[in-house]
Amino acid sequence: MFSNGLIACLVFMGIGAITDVGYLVAKPFSSMFIAVCAELGTIVVFPIAMLFGLNPGQAASIAMVGGADGPMVLYTSLMLSKDLFVPITIVAYLYLSLTYGGYPFLIKLLVPRRLRAVPMDLSSIPVVKASQKLLFSIVTCTVLCLLFPVAAPLFLSFFVGVAVREAGLRHYVDLISGPVLYGSTFFLGLMLGVLCEASTILNPKILLLFVLGVLALLISGIGGIAGGYVMYFVTRGKYNPVVGIAGVSCVPTTAKVAQKVINETDPYVLVLPYAVGANISGVITTAILAGLYVTIVPLLH
Repeated sequence: MFSNGLIACLVFMGIGAITDVGYLVAKPFSSMFIAVCAELGTIVVFPIAMLFGLNPGQAASIAMVGGADGPMVLYTSLMLSKDLFVPITIVAYLYLSLTYGGYPFLIKLLVPRRLRAVPMDLSSIPVVKASQKLLFSIVTCTVLCLLFPVAAPLFLSFFVGVAVREAGLRHYVDLISGPVLYGSTFFLGLMLGVLCEASTILNPKILLLFVLGVLALLISGIGGIAGGYVMYFVTRGKYNPVVGIAGVSCVPTTAKVAQKVINETDPYVLVLPYAVGANISGVITTAILAGLYVTIVPLLH
């Protein structure tokens, strides 16, 4: 199980190496607000899963699918639900197809066409220097590791990747974002394939886990869009509600989904910088929730 946790950390480091935290640093409050709203599924599905008979550890692990961040689900299930590690992880890694295929329909259902075309002011986004991003990474990583020591490997891995990127260590960025990221993902898939027996797939609990995982993603998407609407009204119509879907931390999928749906409405509206800021914030808030679950849930047994 130690090797599985190491793989999760290596994947997270690779994500950090391809992540630009500049838009988060430029617009921290709106980005974090959207990200918190987009954790609705991660929070709501926990009690729902317990009502369906899962123990607190299993419920927390499947609820983490609502964050749409594979390493977080992997790490949480390793810590809290080793018996369901394989099926929960398989369900978690279905999120990519679900977000690509399902979220555009959710956006169009909840956000009317005229609001999908709301332009956003890109001139108000300040330029963030590499030194500021590096300082942000160091301070944030230190604070989060002190607050949630049990999840420190996740925070450290992610922000090490970010720090390497912002320090301009090109060869290391290429190494981490290439061989390390894709190699870890490959071995994760290989490991799941080896561990996934026929009895695992045929277990009736798999269907329940799948339904709960999809429900968590759906509720998180609704929560993110609700946060986008709040920002729309707070800014008096200057914030595009579609950006809210990017708070679901599937980097960079949900940010690209938001921009793609908006471009189908108006090809001249650009929201990607705001969406990326919310997306990166979603990664951080998902890691925080993973730390909270791993810390608090063992006390409930």
